[in-house]
Amino acid sequence: MWKKLALAFCLGAGATAAQAADTAVTPAVEKTVRAAIASFGPGVHIESIAAAPIPGFYRVIASGQMVYVSADGKYMLNGDLVDIASRHSLNDDAWASFRKAQLATVPAAQRIVYAPAHRKTTLTVFTDVNCGFCRKLHEHIDDFLKAGIAVEYLAWPREGVTTTAGRPTPTYTEMVSVWCAADRKSAFTAAKQGHAPKPLSCDNPVKAQYELGERLGVNGTPAIFTPDGRQLGGYVTPADVLDDLRKHPLGGN
Repeated sequence: MWKKLALAFCLGAGATAAQAADTAVTPAVEKTVRAAIASFGPGVHIESIAAAPIPGFYRVIASGQMVYVSADGKYMLNGDLVDIASRHSLNDDAWASFRKAQLATVPAAQRIVYAPAHRKTTLTVFTDVNCGFCRKLHEHIDDFLKAGIAVEYLAWPREGVTTTAGRPTPTYTEMVSVWCAADRKSAFTAAKQGHAPKPLSCDNPVKAQYELGERLGVNGTPAIFTPDGRQLGGYVTPADVLDDLRKHPLGGN
């Protein structure tokens, strides 16, 4: 099954990535690659197909996974593609570019935004109001702001959107109530402190944000992304973020 495919190790040293092979994604190639991915079963949604740095292969992002498929559709590589000379993950580069573009489609009005007066960088955080490390992160929101770090929350209920019986999950329902509150920030903070919000419903982005997270490979919370699309991982401190910003100045905002 597609969901059982897991990406391997990440060496993570920063360096210039190798350029993709100069191979166009022709209609014939796209058809072949799509057929290869479809063979894993229904419901695998392809987000992008691009030439890979490996001659004769194409990089595919689909349903939160990244794989490489041969032009004839016979072979698939599932793992981290590493530039040996630089010890740099090319998967990371491709994911960052994809995630940056996808996150840019979410308007500020659909986020819960905490912004400092003098912004050094911005974190986009997929969060669940009930997860322990999400709550711990939010406890220190003032420390992030004092450090010049904006935090913009997106909804990602870990229970998913619906139960196996097709009903809304409790966490999804709670997060909808938060996003529908007149004072969204107050409801959000209260929920993080264990106070269930007043039940509300409205036209809201919670389901869309959860699905976006799945497309970006989010599988837990908090999932934290820099402005250039890199994932910092789970729980981080302001010092961690500033250290990363010094190492990757393009991550600034």
